[in-house]
Amino acid sequence: PQPNQVKQFVSVFPKILLSTMVLEKPIVIDCRDHLHGRLASIVAKELLAGQKVVLVRCEEMVISGSLVRNQTKYAQFRAKHMNTNPERGPFHFRSPARIVWRTIRGMVHQKTARGQAAIGRLSTFEGIPHPYDKMKRKVIPAALRVVRLKPGRNFCKLGDLANNVGWKHKELVDRLEDKRRAKSEAFFQKKKAAAALKAKAEEAAAGELAKVNETLAAAGY
Repeated sequence: PQPNQVKQFVSVFPKILLSTMVLEKPIVIDCRDHLHGRLASIVAKELLAGQKVVLVRCEEMVISGSLVRNQTKYAQFRAKHMNTNPERGPFHFRSPARIVWRTIRGMVHQKTARGQAAIGRLSTFEGIPHPYDKMKRKVIPAALRVVRLKPGRNFCKLGDLANNVGWKHKELVDRLEDKRRAKSEAFFQKKKAAAALKAKAEEAAAGELAKVNETLAAAGY
């Protein structure tokens, strides 16, 4: 092949690779009781690979170290600003979802096109808004506090830290989450009752369905 043809193939090759990559639908991760940094690093790798990720209940995420210690660190962070014009940044987010988003942004090399595309695949939320309240949520075992943090060590919730540094919607999110949990519990009880009725009906008709079940089993069902 001619040199020009080689250059064209090299420039097109990453596009071919991305178009053929097999990825799941957006993964919804429940951040409750996950360690902030560990979860962020795992999510960053997934985003760079092309996976869309949605993080819910960011206010329930935890950070190692006591609340006082983390408040002190955040106060030091807030003191960092442009000397001549602080409006130009850096910007100090106060909501848990944006704090998590900013942490992950720093892990995907966001000043490159690849990093910008990766951070565009991320969504973060406080609570579990619609439609994610009706979708299957996952956890990351490698980032769970009970797995990674030594018993007896101090930790604090990101929601408590955010509330102490200026986030104003903790009570609202708690109220909405209580409503969502009540609704979810009612749905689960209804589903459990329906499953019990189905099991009872199958048990009552077991004799009549014996031959049918044998035929289905032989066919691989």
